[in-house]
Amino acid sequence: MTPEELIMNLLAGMSRFQASDLHLKVGYAPYYRVGGHLRRIKEIEPFTSNDFIEKMMEVLVPPQRRSEYDERGDLDFSAKGPTGDRYRINIFRSGSEMHAAIRRVQSEIPTFEGLQLPPAYKKIVDESADGLVLISGVTGSGKSSTLAAMIQHVNDVRSMHIITIEDPIEFMFRPNKSIISQREVGIDVPSFHEALRFVVRQDPDCILIGEMRDKETMMSAIQAAETGHLVFGSLHSSDTQQSFSRLLEFFPRDEHDFIRSSLANSLNAILCQRLLPGIEEGSRVPATEILLANSTVRDKIRREEDEDMPAIIVSSVEEGMRSFTQSLAELVETEKVHYDTAMEYAPNRDALQSEIKGIKTSTQGLVGRVRGR
Repeated sequence: MTPEELIMNLLAGMSRFQASDLHLKVGYAPYYRVGGHLRRIKEIEPFTSNDFIEKMMEVLVPPQRRSEYDERGDLDFSAKGPTGDRYRINIFRSGSEMHAAIRRVQSEIPTFEGLQLPPAYKKIVDESADGLVLISGVTGSGKSSTLAAMIQHVNDVRSMHIITIEDPIEFMFRPNKSIISQREVGIDVPSFHEALRFVVRQDPDCILIGEMRDKETMMSAIQAAETGHLVFGSLHSSDTQQSFSRLLEFFPRDEHDFIRSSLANSLNAILCQRLLPGIEEGSRVPATEILLANSTVRDKIRREEDEDMPAIIVSSVEEGMRSFTQSLAELVETEKVHYDTAMEYAPNRDALQSEIKGIKTSTQGLVGRVRGR
């Protein structure tokens, strides 16, 4: 089988086996990640040649971007496979050899319901005419899918000009009530910062920033939100409190008062999520933490009292906020995740134990639980 044929077969296999990722490394057979677990493809022998992997990637790498890999040793880009699915691909140099990590992005744009996200996500989008909405989480927590569901919802219910800046483009949107311009870093524009320098001149109503990764990008996002635009962005942080620390890390200390004031004026919500292995084999379900920028939260931001955010979240459930602990308890109660899995991901096991009462063990070892009131 030629390298070209093999990579197409491997991509098609990702759809067939519902694999989220494909790993290609010299010295190893290909590996799929299915349901969060790595699975070796036993029918294929380990790759012995770096040239073979490079030839496989030649089919996918945009020709105008190959020089970036040669110069830097890594490259992010997207590609479309034989099944219609899109793939987010990172090739990187390791020991002078090319390795590849390929993530499958389904061609169908997800919905809030399909992603099993709480109703608060949709409500936040519906109630946000402008302002900043941040999706936070670690790598592989489903941030891109959540952002896609939000943009699609805006597209379905509002008449807006939506501009996305992505690295790379994963989901391809088709206009419905809105018009959409998708720009890919490295192909359409050199960087997030460069794209955002001119974005307000392009008459946008809604802006999606694929990743907040530097001071200039963050400042542009806040300013756009302050000037009447609806801005969605993703941030690499594990919870809402860490999100504030992450935001401020981009700026020198003497600018923090200004940034806090701007953020207090522009922030609508921070939505953090983690994907957990579900009870249903191969499934993954989100645990979420929701912070809504009410008057108390805005005041805490200005006063540098970020440490009070967890307590505000826990006491504001009726407003739509919730903590990871409350979310995990709900997932156990509704039998979407095992009790042990929830405990493994819990930020505070004692707090989760006090949230969950009435454990009953079934013959399969599943636990039926009723949340303590």
